[in-house]
Amino acid sequence: MGGTGQRRRTPAGSSPTRLTRRGRILARAAAAFAVLILGVAGVGAWMYQDLDDNINAADLDNKLGEDRPANLSPGSKNILVVGSDSRDGGNAKYGKDLTTMQSDTLMVMHVPANRKWATVVSFPRDSWVQIAACDKGDSTTSAPHHAKINEAFAIGGLGGKVAGAAACTIKTVEANTGLRIDHFMSVDFQGFKGMVNALDGIEVCPEQAIRDEKARLDLEAGCQTIKDEKALGYVRARYSVGDGSDIGRIGRQQEFMEALAEKAQSKLTSPNALYDFLQSATKSLTTDEDLAGIKPLYSLASEVKGIPGEKLTFLTVPNYPREADVATDKANVVWQYPQAAGLFTSLAKDEEVDKKELQADAKDLIYASSVRVQVLNGTGATGRAAAVAEKLRKAGFTVVGTGNAPETTRTTTATYPQEMDEQAKVLASRLPDARATQQADAVAGVVTLVIGTDLDLDDIR
Repeated sequence: MGGTGQRRRTPAGSSPTRLTRRGRILARAAAAFAVLILGVAGVGAWMYQDLDDNINAADLDNKLGEDRPANLSPGSKNILVVGSDSRDGGNAKYGKDLTTMQSDTLMVMHVPANRKWATVVSFPRDSWVQIAACDKGDSTTSAPHHAKINEAFAIGGLGGKVAGAAACTIKTVEANTGLRIDHFMSVDFQGFKGMVNALDGIEVCPEQAIRDEKARLDLEAGCQTIKDEKALGYVRARYSVGDGSDIGRIGRQQEFMEALAEKAQSKLTSPNALYDFLQSATKSLTTDEDLAGIKPLYSLASEVKGIPGEKLTFLTVPNYPREADVATDKANVVWQYPQAAGLFTSLAKDEEVDKKELQADAKDLIYASSVRVQVLNGTGATGRAAAVAEKLRKAGFTVVGTGNAPETTRTTTATYPQEMDEQAKVLASRLPDARATQQADAVAGVVTLVIGTDLDLDDIR
């Protein structure tokens, strides 16, 4: 492909993985252990009620606002799953100088209307995105701003309520992906530890010893069964393992959850072990009100269980280090466009993601900083070009100039010379409904963005 944009091969998190038997277990675990509820039916109505009463319901009514993505695929479900890093109660010893709540793991499970396939998308916690304006629980509202995606959970949870944390996270995920979130689940630290202990620990086989002070972990190399604080530290450890990235931690968490779910399934015939496991799981679980109960979780588990194993896919949002766009930022990642936008659009339309196509597309990475943009104001409103240019600079693009378009227009367009085709796609995918058009007389080496009245500043990804 042509173009002057700088390219890199194989961005972090770009390779989707088709799930085998081990992945099928993971996908069910990603539904927050719902498949394991299937074992409850045979152990008595009293246990059913006992477990049902454990589950916390988060009242999200009036917290999400009216400006939400349209539901483009009635019958499908997008379930937001959060591993909560709350520092309340028994979790207080983990971490210092942190806000009340943190989200350690964040993913969306898409179950299509036909229930014939499913896709689980993980979001690196270091994803640099725009955090939505959120109710902080003290009669004040936070301003929209860019930060790590997990900050949304912390801001919404300042009042100590999971409902607020969930609402801010949902608003942020919806704004950055265009996906309508239908359900929410959160499992906290202590519940996770209790699930592991109820199964007498999980075997892990680190190739090297792990010494991680932040995760409170001191683990020798080699296969061993871990539980209590070691299990918690193992899935939290980051900086002392591998390349120290959140992407690496996601992979380790996936493997651990796979082993956890597999061992739990082996215990379905042991009422005592299963009861202890589900007690820990349900006590640590908070969901939206529609999902808060054994019956709706059982229904969800049944739907996931019926999906053929070869049609379950696990993905991490294609991304690359933000340092490529902003040299001073060595701590965050940004999503790779247009691949991320294509992934979200497919799921919003209830279309199965082609893993081979996504993998091939993600290998041709164009940094936002390599896209040179000229911004022209076609709205007639003073200062519009400058405002859009500033947002594009913050997103990493190289803005080479601003000005006024020859005439007012409603439609936002990106015009480009032939050699800038791929760069134009990167820019257009960050602007919902923008149209990219090749022009023979377009300025060489530059994508010219003409702002129409249809562009909302808040919609720029």
